[in-house]
Amino acid sequence: MITHTQAIILKSVDYQDSSKILTVLSQKHGKIALIARGVKRPKSKLAGVIEIGNILDVVYYYKSSRSVQSLTEASINSGSLAFRSDFHKAAILYSVLEFSSQLIHENEENSSLFNFLSTFITWLAKVDSVDPSIFPYIQVRCAELLGFNISFDEADTFNNMFFDISHGQVSQNYQTELSYKLTVKQSRFLHLAISSRSMSILQLGLAGSELKQLIHHLDVYYKYHIDGYQDRKSDSIFDQMLKDF
Repeated sequence: MITHTQAIILKSVDYQDSSKILTVLSQKHGKIALIARGVKRPKSKLAGVIEIGNILDVVYYYKSSRSVQSLTEASINSGSLAFRSDFHKAAILYSVLEFSSQLIHENEENSSLFNFLSTFITWLAKVDSVDPSIFPYIQVRCAELLGFNISFDEADTFNNMFFDISHGQVSQNYQTELSYKLTVKQSRFLHLAISSRSMSILQLGLAGSELKQLIHHLDVYYKYHIDGYQDRKSDSIFDQMLKDF
């Protein structure tokens, strides 16, 4: 079946002398593998198009029985050029792409997740600067899109709040051994991330060890819900970025 859709390039690996195999999140078929034949040749019409983080308009032959689909056409809808000269943006982008690659199985369609990530990458390319606390915000929002959203019990204060991994609940009750005590800033951050979609969340000043700890708690939450969820290789780049904040 000839398919025309949009796709976000999550990963790219060389294949033989002149080709590449791409892992993409497509709007129509979810996460799939595409082979871009001859893309490494100087005169290839796909040269410069196949870059990690690019959002493409693509045409490929789709057959559900194949593990790798054949890419025939591709053009840039939104490019990743803006990230190559900005280390902070690149660090966020690579972390989000590696994170996103683990969220759904092969050929599992999730148009809401695709639209959210596409909007985020386009926004990231345009903003003047980015705060690293945007990453746990992405984690919270994606959990919602995947159907295991986090709930927040209203309280008179943000002191003595716990994040219960097994129930996906933030409250003042220590419920299980998988309950992490949160700092006031972490509690306020989760409250805003869950209840609001405003970028004012980035003004809370969540940084350093508090930020890394919250990301860790959310990663444990994902490991609880997604089989095979792994630590990110891109975290070393993300940690390097944190030193600048």
